[in-house]
Amino acid sequence: MTVTISRRGVLTLLAGAGAAALAGCEPTRARTSAPTVTIPDPLLVQVDAGQVLLRGADRRTIPRAVASADGAWIFATAPAGPDTACWRIDTTTGRTSARTALPGRWVPQVVSAEGTGVALTTTTATVNGGRPSGREVTPVLVADVNGLRHRLDLPGNFVPEAFTADRTGLFVLEWLPATAPDRYRVRVVDLATGRPGPLATRDKQPVPPGAEEEMRGDGRQAVLAPDRTVLYTLYTHQPGHQHTRDLVSGRPGNAHAFVHTLHLAQWWAYCIDLPHPFGEAAAAGHAMAISPDGGRLLVADISSGTVADISTEDLAVRRTVPLARGTGAAHAAAGTDRLFLAAGTAVRALDLTRLTGRVDWQAREPISGLVASPDGSRLYLGQRDAVSWHDAASGRELGRVPVPGLVGLRGLAARA
Repeated sequence: MTVTISRRGVLTLLAGAGAAALAGCEPTRARTSAPTVTIPDPLLVQVDAGQVLLRGADRRTIPRAVASADGAWIFATAPAGPDTACWRIDTTTGRTSARTALPGRWVPQVVSAEGTGVALTTTTATVNGGRPSGREVTPVLVADVNGLRHRLDLPGNFVPEAFTADRTGLFVLEWLPATAPDRYRVRVVDLATGRPGPLATRDKQPVPPGAEEEMRGDGRQAVLAPDRTVLYTLYTHQPGHQHTRDLVSGRPGNAHAFVHTLHLAQWWAYCIDLPHPFGEAAAAGHAMAISPDGGRLLVADISSGTVADISTEDLAVRRTVPLARGTGAAHAAAGTDRLFLAAGTAVRALDLTRLTGRVDWQAREPISGLVASPDGSRLYLGQRDAVSWHDAASGRELGRVPVPGLVGLRGLAARA
């Protein structure tokens, strides 16, 4: 199962504390006199109060939590005196692990791809939360269901992004300069030594000193490959940016948008440049989805009316396809045979192979998220204080559940 994550994993959903956090980990049914509506697929959504797991007619609110990319596991936390209680929730069964105590107050940031570990920091700064406050040292904890595994005090200003596939390393964004950050680079921390270092190049060679990419633009969105080994992140607004390959060769760089490819198993990174006009318009008008087989990335720029079709094997743009322009925040989801794009109240369905033959339809309200069902027959839309689901072929609304305070759709949860 592939889940789209809002930049950059974009994984952390934070709010609430104290008794609310403790009470929020129990399932509750919506209080309504209307007939109970059952949602066909389990879904994770973001609300003002944190994260909500919708399953059938039940919902579970988890105020301080972070989910694995496939939605199968959630690590939750709550204040426990001067310390932090931490536990894991199996979204397939709803069962929770025993609570472990972490010394001090900690915020969950990112879960390992297979759902066994979590990285926590002392601040709410996240990879998709913009520029963090300046600091000289960043404390980081790595824990699992058995408790604390690593305590790191990283010299500099760091935000966790993802675990390496073998969980021996932690990918981070290092903000520079540490006390007055205006740019960042991706690095990997060896958990055994606690030391951060550069990534390798695509051919698995060490990056020479001075050749690490530094970014100032907007990290719009990230998606994890179905096999959980590669994280793709869409960056926009990078005029004059130089990739590592440009810095090594001495060539000038001027990429306004690209997809940062991070191999979680082999610890290398590579950037796929997107052609003009990607990156020229607002970052919110861009969206990305990965095909169910993991072989293609589809990147849409709603503002210019362009879709880029990227081969994940070649790490190159195969073609661009024009489409009608739109306005507003863009969302994308890939089903078994269709690519769905949304902006404003409009939804467009394209044939996934040809990226043509579109079918357009209108939702009731502005769309705040887009998720396809596992079989591609249904499309879930974030609406105003609600989630609706539609027939993927016609757009006909099939059902709707109220979700007060809805911010967006996180993705599918694990099925029983």
